[in-house]
Amino acid sequence: MKKKISCALTLAAFLIGGAIIYYSISISLYTATEDLNEFPVSKNAELVQLNEQGNRYEWSRASEEDGIPYGYAMALKANGWKKGKSEGASVLYMKGNNTIDLITTTKQLEILRVK
Repeated sequence: MKKKISCALTLAAFLIGGAIIYYSISISLYTATEDLNEFPVSKNAELVQLNEQGNRYEWSRASEEDGIPYGYAMALKANGWKKGKSEGASVLYMKGNNTIDLITTTKQLEILRVK
């Protein structure tokens, strides 16, 4: 009986440790954008257009059908951004008095300030 409990505790420790490592790595893959209210963006995304309203990035993990990857959603939540209304490929995120419209299309992200 003690051996079963020991095995279960060891397995639980590995699972929890793995989850913490996965979470930490996922968060570290994103960096805050100074010009967009500190909204995180993937370090692998390439800025292709910059204008007054926001930025457009090419990013292979963006998808119109599936939206953003789970790791990106975790990074947004960890940085205090709350998911709001969504319509098609557009999802609003709020943090304090700031609102961002995140639009995902095939291999592209648009991050726009909402006034």
